[in-house]
Amino acid sequence: MTAAQSSATSTGRRTKLVCTLGPATAGREAELVAAGLDVARLNFSHGSAAARAAAAAAVRAAGADARRPVAILADLSGPKIRTGELRGGAIELEPGTSLVLAAGRGGGVGDAARIPVAYPRLAADLQPGDRVLLGDGAAELQVERIETDDVVTEVVRGGTIRSRTGVSIPSDRRSGGPLTARDRADARTLAGLGADYVAQSFVRRPEDVAALRRVLGSDGPPIVAKIETRPAIERFDEILDRVDGVMIARGDLGVELPFEEVPLVQKQLVRRALDRGVPTIVATQMLESMIAAPRPTRAEASDVANAVFDGADAIMLSGETAIGRFPILAAEAAVRIARYCEELGRDHLPRGAPPPVGSDAGSLAFAAVALAHEEPEVVAIACYTRSGRTARVLSSLRPFVPILAFSPDPETVARLTLVHGVAPFGLSAPVSVGERLATLRRSLPPEAPFGPGAAVVLVASTAGAGSGPNLLELHRLAD
Repeated sequence: MTAAQSSATSTGRRTKLVCTLGPATAGREAELVAAGLDVARLNFSHGSAAARAAAAAAVRAAGADARRPVAILADLSGPKIRTGELRGGAIELEPGTSLVLAAGRGGGVGDAARIPVAYPRLAADLQPGDRVLLGDGAAELQVERIETDDVVTEVVRGGTIRSRTGVSIPSDRRSGGPLTARDRADARTLAGLGADYVAQSFVRRPEDVAALRRVLGSDGPPIVAKIETRPAIERFDEILDRVDGVMIARGDLGVELPFEEVPLVQKQLVRRALDRGVPTIVATQMLESMIAAPRPTRAEASDVANAVFDGADAIMLSGETAIGRFPILAAEAAVRIARYCEELGRDHLPRGAPPPVGSDAGSLAFAAVALAHEEPEVVAIACYTRSGRTARVLSSLRPFVPILAFSPDPETVARLTLVHGVAPFGLSAPVSVGERLATLRRSLPPEAPFGPGAAVVLVASTAGAGSGPNLLELHRLAD
């Protein structure tokens, strides 16, 4: 990727967009990138290895054609419990009816009276009175009794359930380790896919993350921990020490917590991660109605807006883009909401992380952001970074102007697409001190909103490659 290749969209929108690829996006990857996709999620719970490889290659090609870096997020299945196939692909559950969950029986087709569940220990892990959710809360069940391998439940709240939908049980009931045999096998394919991040499902403790890191190796892709269990909330700060990002996966959190607690927990977790400089993704049912409708509900628009105002680095669409009827409209809707909130809702946006202590690089970043806030002519902060650390530190301070991050490392460029407010640029070679400003000028996209007299704060280093920044400069682009 050359210096001129950049994420032009990100210079006008700071909250990033993660979209799940699936049957609905096949052949439409270029449209999805044009709509604003920053990170493409490959859900390893669905589809074949060949389909995922084709999707990854297609979205990479679409990003290259659009001259925009895009990242690949490989989302491992984890110990997720799922139903088997259902008659007609979907069934309707009625409140007050009886439903049997047939544990460990992968064969057969389920109906509204009996559903196969591909988890042999379901009957052993559940007890009468436990609550079970299907499809991220599309239906709620209560366990009445256990009959050998069958779990007999009552449908408390009905709804439409699709084949291979998730079955959520309280995490303290779940037995088994953090990684399944399938996870370990899938992890070995990530290098071939060129995955920039890997998401780990059902993390409960920092040791779970360490287990995946051992499988991936020390040079494997960064790990995004999915926070969807109560134990993960209780040990959240310890998990932050081990990961490169977190996903607030609100669907399964609805099993662990009363639904009224989830919005506040979301705000608290995003804030705590922001204070530590760890990127966050808010996920699940952001624009759920757009699976079938061309417009979001007002409540969904508010949900996306609240994630922006919470300070999330990214919002994620799942079924809306993977299997929905209007995947491109859903992506465009998320982008419109985020951009509008950022442009006109500045007073509601969170302040950045606390000023860094004991770090020269952190202090320099803090000074750069303070200067950008004080000087109205400053339209961007630029930095040169090999690892991406300088850009991430700047991002955690949440400046109101875009961060233009230049790096000679293609992996760093791709990974920075997930980071709030960062427009990453690739360089063909490291830039010398004397070339900094010329490179900056050449790299600005034509559509960048930088007019005559605009100024850019430049964070750089006069030392060798790999050293932290030690220089702060203010440049007029017209000079």
